[in-house]
Amino acid sequence: MAEDNKIKAEEIKNEANQLFKEKRFIEAIERYTAAIDLNPVSTYYSNRAFCHLKLESYGYAITDAEAALELDPTLTKANYRRASANMALGRFKEALKDFKMVCKRVPGDKDARDKLNECAKIVKRIEFEKAIEADNNIPSVADSLDTTTMNVEDSYDGPRINEEEPTKSIFKNQKKLHKKYAFMILLAVRQMMMQAPSLIDISVPNDGKLTVCGDVHGQFYDFINIFNINGYPSESHAYLFNGDFVDRGSFSLEVVLTLFAYKCVYPDRLFLARGNHETDNMNKVYGFEGEVKAKYSEMMFKLFSETFNALPLAHVIQHKILVVHGGLFSRDDVTLDDIRKIDRLSLRQPPNEGLMCELLWSDPQPELGRGASKRGVGVQFGPDVTKNFLERNKLDMLIRSHEVKENGYVIEHEGKCVTVFSAPNYCDSVGNKGALINITPDMKLEYKTFEAVPHPQVRPMQYASQFSGLLGM
Repeated sequence: MAEDNKIKAEEIKNEANQLFKEKRFIEAIERYTAAIDLNPVSTYYSNRAFCHLKLESYGYAITDAEAALELDPTLTKANYRRASANMALGRFKEALKDFKMVCKRVPGDKDARDKLNECAKIVKRIEFEKAIEADNNIPSVADSLDTTTMNVEDSYDGPRINEEEPTKSIFKNQKKLHKKYAFMILLAVRQMMMQAPSLIDISVPNDGKLTVCGDVHGQFYDFINIFNINGYPSESHAYLFNGDFVDRGSFSLEVVLTLFAYKCVYPDRLFLARGNHETDNMNKVYGFEGEVKAKYSEMMFKLFSETFNALPLAHVIQHKILVVHGGLFSRDDVTLDDIRKIDRLSLRQPPNEGLMCELLWSDPQPELGRGASKRGVGVQFGPDVTKNFLERNKLDMLIRSHEVKENGYVIEHEGKCVTVFSAPNYCDSVGNKGALINITPDMKLEYKTFEAVPHPQVRPMQYASQFSGLLGM
């Protein structure tokens, strides 16, 4: 019987491998699981870890890689996949250990050696930055900038602040906004955000609507298409973009500068929440840091980082709907006041646990209760957790983003939890629709879906670190 199980497990593993090649990762996971149930060998766990990487379930990938290594400590692929997952989570020191092990076992692998060297550089740079931050006398970039001393060359033919509205069509032709104007926009938005609470109460315009959008991830042409099909921000049409404006897509700078410009024009009609990708660790891996440095400068990226640190963490629409990027909490007693009291300006980068972390990283699950996060950060929360939180805080529903969905949105937890994702054909490969939610003054919700539109031939994560090959879809 044992030998029969081994033969059957190998057949199922081969089926899973074929499903993986067809990018049917969820089905492949099911078949690898069936193979593991019959014969739990290290390679099946390692293969399943690779599927989880593709689905961005980094916590599950780490668990499977560790199970593989427990069965076979010499399985180099498992070290490689655990390193990949830790890199995706910004856990660079942990990733470095595995890359060292891979290079020790396969010293001639140039790809592994290059990744080891880059990971080591990131770890060294982070330690240097922490040492600098420990000196409280170091001024912020915002405090050291004087835009009045920056000259705009006569040859500059892009938009000019105070001469035309710095929105709508700035970047359609891939023209770059002058650094003086980019710095001016960033400084203005940072100042606005620093004066805002961590949780912002907003209302739907009496004579119009409020649109809630999820992740747009640097897909500028799809992002602008939202305005084309649904209307541009105005006094009667408010927008709330629920985090993850940047990374993955290679036009993140254009997206976030357009959003920030609209924030300057309509400060009470354009709302922005922080996502888990408006953070330094994510930006180092997924492209935004590289993009800003390529198009502008390191100083510009540092100012973006300071501005992201000031972004609010949550919004409540007319005392009825909570909107956060990730989700709910590992504790049952959290109130809206607890969210309001989060000192995000002092924390700056999200910690690895606690309310701020969970707001940015958590995901819903169909099962009751709470579960370990598939991402390795935050928690998974069930319909009972959602129901109890909403009742405790006298709310009707939760809107969140953070996860790609085939139709752009999903309604879960008996209609009390909605996920909205606004980056269609995510990473030019997933084939999903994007979605948005229009909310009228009487609090009726309209879900609108849309397809991807053409964009210049620039691949996703063009500016990402070489680790992007491990982490792409």
